[in-house]
Amino acid sequence: MAEDETDEVPKLPPDARLESLDERLERLQQAEAKRTHRREPDSSYRVGQLVLSHLVGAPAGGFIIGFVLDKWLGTKPWLMLVMLFLGFAVGIWNVMRISGSPPASPPDGQG
Repeated sequence: MAEDETDEVPKLPPDARLESLDERLERLQQAEAKRTHRREPDSSYRVGQLVLSHLVGAPAGGFIIGFVLDKWLGTKPWLMLVMLFLGFAVGIWNVMRISGSPPASPPDGQG
């Protein structure tokens, strides 16, 4: 048999070819992992996003709930205003609660 069916070099024994393939595959997988590695945002960035979401989401949720209740009960702007201010209060309360808790450390011990 002068030529191998897989069109590889026939001079090497099959075990050496498999080991060579495994080594090349491992190198390529490491290079791909290094290339596609995503950094996790630091804890300050995550806390900032959380604070922003509470400051925007709580009043927006209160506004929407108040608007729907106003339409349903026919009280026009009053429940919407009450729920909007209640949403502001809840958002500020959540920010104070978040700022009082220590930031979480990264899971791998870095930082």
